[in-house]
Amino acid sequence: MNNIKIIIGMMIVTFIPRYLPLLAFSRLNIPKPLKKLLRYISPAALGALILPGAITAIPNYPAAAAAGIATAIVCSWFREEISLTVFLSVIVTLISLYLFGY
Repeated sequence: MNNIKIIIGMMIVTFIPRYLPLLAFSRLNIPKPLKKLLRYISPAALGALILPGAITAIPNYPAAAAAGIATAIVCSWFREEISLTVFLSVIVTLISLYLFGY
């Protein structure tokens, strides 16, 4: 029973900071330039979380990691399919590792 109280308490504590900005900004008329700027926050935060791990994923073969990252950037620039982007970047990384003698 104590675990249920902890889970419900954690749910409330994380719900409130997420709901309050939604409630506040849903009634405001946000200018279009600010809306455009806010659309870039999620991809930028995601990139900041993923890129360091992608660079250091293969310590002895940084060129293979760079090839996979470059493939992901190019593929995501031209196509917005995340599954295709991930698939192609993994394949290119594996091919690069094979070519570099891993």
